[in-house]
Amino acid sequence: MPKIDAHVHLVGNGPDDTALISLLERHAMRWISICWYETDAGFARQAAAARRLSATNPDRFSWITTFPLSGFPGRGWTDRAIADVEDGLATGAVGVKVWKNVGMELRESDGRYVMIDDARFNPVLERIRALGLTLAAHIGEPRNSWLPLDEMTVAGDRTYFAAHPEFHGLHRPDMPGYWEQVASRDRMLERHPGLRVVGCHFGSLEFDVRELAERLDRYPSFAVDLAARVCHLQVQPSAGVREFLLKYQDRIIYGTDAEWGHEGADLERTDARYLADYTYFAGRGLIHAPDVGPEARCEALALPDPVLEKIFRTNALAWYPALCGA
Repeated sequence: MPKIDAHVHLVGNGPDDTALISLLERHAMRWISICWYETDAGFARQAAAARRLSATNPDRFSWITTFPLSGFPGRGWTDRAIADVEDGLATGAVGVKVWKNVGMELRESDGRYVMIDDARFNPVLERIRALGLTLAAHIGEPRNSWLPLDEMTVAGDRTYFAAHPEFHGLHRPDMPGYWEQVASRDRMLERHPGLRVVGCHFGSLEFDVRELAERLDRYPSFAVDLAARVCHLQVQPSAGVREFLLKYQDRIIYGTDAEWGHEGADLERTDARYLADYTYFAGRGLIHAPDVGPEARCEALALPDPVLEKIFRTNALAWYPALCGA
């Protein structure tokens, strides 16, 4: 079955892309590389890698652009942000990313955090809508981020937040909390009902499918991807997860958060991830869940083939319609 990994990161030019392309061909996989904004130079490097691979391997790669935060909200920022969005569309981007540094890093001159529902983002978000592009929104972090490391529900989060304390909300009492991040995203959805939005990382509501179901019911232009959050499904009751996926089968998009283009990129791990994820969604019986814990097990979901095809391919085409012309 042809598949799409709709959330990966080409962070730079790899020394040799042959192994990566071979992996994608073996899994009948297409990548959508998502650029995020941390610095102007970092974004330029990601965009260059994404444009290059999309041009040389159009059947295997597409990409999502972003807009700058440097200079926000000074004179000319809005025009520059819109120009970057338009330039991305002109060079093949199928969507636009906003990253968690909105809400967790970006501040006013008086120290207050800028949230995604800030009215100064409205012209950019409305331009994304008018251009027919999709907003890929990574707002906030997992609820685990506001827990001590030893109370986090999955091993992957313990590893990540130990290495990235700057995003460990527990140690950032000045920063808006977990539910404040979610609420700001929800307000953005309310204010832009015509904007198609994919909530990255299960919409940062990974801990309970019932919480996400409330948003999917409330916001019809909202879908989510699974990037780096499959393990959070595996700690929830499998019957409830399966029921959720069947009910919202048109709103769930496969993704992994895999990376390529830096020294630590690990294609063997990506290969294992593809096999493990497909086993979880398509298989039956107890399976190993290593991202939950070394000895963890969970029940595979045995989803019907038509649902698997939606999650692994056709939902990405529907929610990023520019892909169809890529």
